[in-house]
Amino acid sequence: MSVMTFLKIFAGGLANVLAVLLLAPLFEGILRKVTAVIQSRQGPPLWQPYFDLLKLLGKEDIESGESPWMQRLAAYLSLGAVLTVAWMVPMGYAPPLSPAGDAILLIYLLGLCAISTLLAGLAAGSTYSLLGISREMMTVITLEPLFAVALVIGAVHTGTLRLEAVLSGSVYAAAGFPWSGILMLGIMLLSFQAFVQRVPFDISEAETEIMEGPLVEYSGPKLALFKYAQMAKLVLYGALFVALFVPWGAGLPWYCSVPLFWLKVGVLVLLVTLVAATHARYRIDQALRYYVILLGVALVALVLASNGY
Repeated sequence: MSVMTFLKIFAGGLANVLAVLLLAPLFEGILRKVTAVIQSRQGPPLWQPYFDLLKLLGKEDIESGESPWMQRLAAYLSLGAVLTVAWMVPMGYAPPLSPAGDAILLIYLLGLCAISTLLAGLAAGSTYSLLGISREMMTVITLEPLFAVALVIGAVHTGTLRLEAVLSGSVYAAAGFPWSGILMLGIMLLSFQAFVQRVPFDISEAETEIMEGPLVEYSGPKLALFKYAQMAKLVLYGALFVALFVPWGAGLPWYCSVPLFWLKVGVLVLLVTLVAATHARYRIDQALRYYVILLGVALVALVLASNGY
């Protein structure tokens, strides 16, 4: 690899990470503000999430759980896994680290994001946190395979696991009419709210029932890392959704493709906000039935993709 190629990959990845770190709190602020407007409230200023994170980072780091070292590991892992995924996701241009990874690595990294939440709850050891991770574990088993199926369908259609091929609307690359891609588009639209853990699918945290579940024993800098990771997930899953299902415009010059990409992510955040502001939280049994139905339909889409549709 030449020096110029390395610098290009490094600059692209760094730009992705900085964009996620800078814009994730802004999207969270937009989500809170629009939710308040829908519910006839004034709501906090758009910059409030930035202030919240700075305040938490400045507080004393109290360790009240059963396993402090695991709490530290979970906090760093939560944000670290999310930012590593950011290096591999196209954000208006080709994925920077595409030569260094493939769709399988991306699936593993997305799984690490969920595992960090499980570790956080286990390390805290309180009743509420254990209840939260039991809900999180059931959700991971039934929900997380959906994105993996979408990536595998893209790989089946393109015949490769390389990220720049899979994350470029590959679900529609069937030889005939892309039935599997259309089916997965519907499934991912219906499950996107759950991937970013927003109402009505914020079941593992559920502030009014189990006081944020896995995070109940956290405060200060560690809570800031978990909150930052959650905000970043909204951006990252939005970027993955755009890359897989709405990639049009990615081939334009960068000064057109980058603004167009963030416009698509912004529209997706607004959809998440509208659903969150107008729905009540589901019970865990209701959510699991919902996930299982979606997983069943996703497997049908995988069979269709395997047969060229």
